[in-house]
Amino acid sequence: MAQIQVFGHKNPDTDTIASAMGAADLLAQQGVDTQAVAQGQPNAETQFALDHFGLAALPIIDKAETDQVVLVDHNEAAQSVDNLAEVEVYAIYDHHKFAFQNATPLYITAKPWGSVSTILYFEYLQAGLTIPAAVAGMLASGLISDTLLLKSPTTTDFDRQALPELAKLAGLDDLEAYGMALLKAGTDLSTRSDEELLEGDAKSFTMGSHEFRIGQVNTVDIADVLARQAGLEEAMKASGYEDFLFVITDILNSNSKALYLGDAADAIEAAFGTKLDNNVIDLPGVVSRKKQVVPPLQGQF
Repeated sequence: MAQIQVFGHKNPDTDTIASAMGAADLLAQQGVDTQAVAQGQPNAETQFALDHFGLAALPIIDKAETDQVVLVDHNEAAQSVDNLAEVEVYAIYDHHKFAFQNATPLYITAKPWGSVSTILYFEYLQAGLTIPAAVAGMLASGLISDTLLLKSPTTTDFDRQALPELAKLAGLDDLEAYGMALLKAGTDLSTRSDEELLEGDAKSFTMGSHEFRIGQVNTVDIADVLARQAGLEEAMKASGYEDFLFVITDILNSNSKALYLGDAADAIEAAFGTKLDNNVIDLPGVVSRKKQVVPPLQGQF
């Protein structure tokens, strides 16, 4: 077994899997003994990318199996392995708000860019290392996923610079066509249960005295998802979270609606400046949980 396991957050998305692969390879090329692993199965979008580049899914863990670990695409303990407090964090590559506390020095690369895949592209560049074609393809996919093909408000000039270069390395001749195919691969929700929809891309946040669960799903038709509202609400109640916000994002029109269950309806309405109607709130122009959903909620609570 490798000396250091590299992994992203629970309920991994494409950027999480790609950045685990990228960080593990980046460090391995610099003489660090690494293994990329994941805290869950790849979602449909990620599986599309893995299949396209001929890669196997990462081994799945629920706790770290090495004394040292590298965290990618997260730094909060609630999103990490169950035994994080028992191991030493060697390094972090992330683009989220920072909440990590540690007793020992470590390598930290954290930038407010659209994806961790972007960060890793520039880490390779700075180190003068070559990105393998398949890894470049996964990093391009992670960047596409997290920035919605550069259309998300989280997109930066660094993302715009990195994506075409990664596409060249990966042999993606028609970047736009691949990007849309990748995003659409994650929007076929018909075979997924209500619980799978809610938890497929969900994270936990502490806001004031509230423990929030915020899930998000991408679709090409918000109405199709809301047609399942009764079942989704039952699954939200069964989840055990006191506040559950489920964001449904239309990737074609860059809008969202959110389904909310909890006892803080007034605060939800104040955070977004609009009213809940039958537990649903309209979020025009909202596509980013990190930049457009979490910050107004944190400000309110």
